Amino acid sequence: MFKVYRKELMWGGRKLVLETGRIARQADGAVLATYGDTMVLCTAVGAKTPKPGVDFFPLTVNYQEKTFAAGKIPGGFFKREGRPSEKEVLTSRLIDRPIRPLFHPAYRNETQVICTVLSHDLENDPDIVALVGASAALTISGIPFMGPIGAARVGYIDGQYVVNPKAEQLPQSQLDLVVAGTAEGVLMVESEAKELSEEVMLGAVNFGAAEYQHVINAIIDLAEQCAKEPWPLAEESPEKKEVWAALQKFSDDLRAAYAEQSKQARTDKIDAVKKKAKEAIGGEDAAKADLAGKLFKDLERDIVRGDIVKSGKRIDGRDGKTVRPIAAEVGILPRAHGSALFTRGETQGLVVATLGTGQDEQIIDALEGEYREAFMLHYNFPPYATGEAGRMGSPGRREIGHGKLAWRAIRPLMPAKEDFPYTIRIVSEITESNGSSSMATVCGSSLSMMDAGVPLKRPVAGIAMGLIKEPTGFAVLSDILGDEDHLGDMDFKVAGTEQGITALQMDIKITSITAEIMKIALEQAKGGRLHILGEMAKALTGAREAVSQNAPRITVITIPKDKIREVIGSGGKVIREICEVTGAKVDIEDDGTIKVAAVDASAAKAAIDWIRGIVAEPEVGVVYEGKVVKIMDFGAFVNFLGSRDGLVHISELAPQRVKAVGDVVTVGDLVKVKVIGMDDRGKVKLSMKAVDQKTGEDVSHKPREQEVAETTGEQPAM
Repeated sequence: MFKVYRKELMWGGRKLVLETGRIARQADGAVLATYGDTMVLCTAVGAKTPKPGVDFFPLTVNYQEKTFAAGKIPGGFFKREGRPSEKEVLTSRLIDRPIRPLFHPAYRNETQVICTVLSHDLENDPDIVALVGASAALTISGIPFMGPIGAARVGYIDGQYVVNPKAEQLPQSQLDLVVAGTAEGVLMVESEAKELSEEVMLGAVNFGAAEYQHVINAIIDLAEQCAKEPWPLAEESPEKKEVWAALQKFSDDLRAAYAEQSKQARTDKIDAVKKKAKEAIGGEDAAKADLAGKLFKDLERDIVRGDIVKSGKRIDGRDGKTVRPIAAEVGILPRAHGSALFTRGETQGLVVATLGTGQDEQIIDALEGEYREAFMLHYNFPPYATGEAGRMGSPGRREIGHGKLAWRAIRPLMPAKEDFPYTIRIVSEITESNGSSSMATVCGSSLSMMDAGVPLKRPVAGIAMGLIKEPTGFAVLSDILGDEDHLGDMDFKVAGTEQGITALQMDIKITSITAEIMKIALEQAKGGRLHILGEMAKALTGAREAVSQNAPRITVITIPKDKIREVIGSGGKVIREICEVTGAKVDIEDDGTIKVAAVDASAAKAAIDWIRGIVAEPEVGVVYEGKVVKIMDFGAFVNFLGSRDGLVHISELAPQRVKAVGDVVTVGDLVKVKVIGMDDRGKVKLSMKAVDQKTGEDVSHKPREQEVAETTGEQPAM
């Protein structure tokens, strides 16, 4: 019934299996990729004809995790998988980025790649398996995909590179790097590092590229057995050549428009040239005018790229290494815990840091299990940042991806939770954009946290590098503009400190780049990063000595584990009362660690005293202050040491004989009591008569005659 094709290889100490022909046979390409016990079904389907009027490649990549893959049932009311998680969105982007440049330029058919995690062994991350499976599915599908690509994860443990480290190895690794590319070279890099040098990072990329060659060879072997016939592509129309030749007449006008250094003014001038060209070439022929508009972008590309490679001079007049002017300001929002406005050229980010408690941690329900995250970074890109009016809604894939990149760049420098027990949320609002707003977010995040008093180990900065690669030569560009980004061949973002790299992300729009180009880009990025750090230091060189006065102060105390239940109380009654009465927030951990947070120092002290009173054991012979909470015929119950009650027997209320308890105390009275022992049931026995109610002095050692005299005011008999 099934005609199954398989390819197996040992890779990184585990077996990788690529199989097709058994599942999802109606897809153009379908591969079940297995690594260890992690299995991902990857499918590729393309529409048979392009949509009319579409002048871009409509590719969609969807990576999805099914909870049954880890033997779990989804949480929530509906008990089924819902909107994509952050991990699913980021992995979808991870797959999209290296495969997108490899589709034939003439291919415009709607194409969808779906990668579904069917089994997760909690050792091997499905992202690499999905990348490999997607590449294999596209390669055998017949869709005009100029692959295959390979991918690998690289760790750096004890000075050695490790291919595809297992989940338990990653905490010991100084590097988590994913690299993907073709047999010719690298297409995509995504990484988080602990201040590693440029040499170590470049070595990791080269190591990963060498390792994924085994996967590329396996996919080629599989394709030789079962690949479908390549799809035919539409031939280029003679009209296209005619329109392209006519567009050349507008080269000088377009070159003059690009000489304008202000982004908005430049955009207006370019649009004017485009309109003029469409009217001149198309005339009354709407289709011809539309074709001229589509080809106009190619003319822009040729002019900008050619001029940069020829003259070394960029759109805004800079050379290849110069960073745009920087302005860094901190503390601009008076009520925020920490804030920074970071401006680099026409890119600007307003970044705000907020400090919270353990109750503010994000709870993440992942396939690997539920965990809590105490550091969050959220990136927002409103339409006004580029002078446009557009839709406002939930964050898209780009916003989630840029936020995660900045998060990776900052995280290696975060203080240990034991040293700084706060939950930290960063919000980056991009208020202007003309190139590399994610790297502006890195710089602004570092400044805002230091402004809030977060003791970062060192400030972090980021820079975006670009590449123009022509047959006549290439140019590496520091701090690229938006136009240089979408007309160029590379978007290479590098973040780090003065000591090393913390995050690296690279996307290539051509089939590959050489190790030489990557080395030049890394060295040039280092110079730019150090320059930016110097500009940031003009605003703030390190964390403020104390957290903002608007932030909660967190005090950490430890109690015996067997006392946790008493502090929480039945159904959380006691801890709720502590929080409601004092106004403080209280977090209790399983090991007995208690974090008390409050903006008001007196509120924190009241909560801590209350907790200490609950967990403290009453000591016989010690005097305490308490409150009368109940009166009985035989005595009064007094609450002391937080929530502990003890009985003052009627005979212990006063030195003289007491006829009625109410004659001495009433409910609500504050009294001083001495612990005189425990009864048979372990209840505390208290005495008021043993304590001077005015001074709190223990008078139990005094002769009875003196005690009575001091109480009644009579002189003892001689």
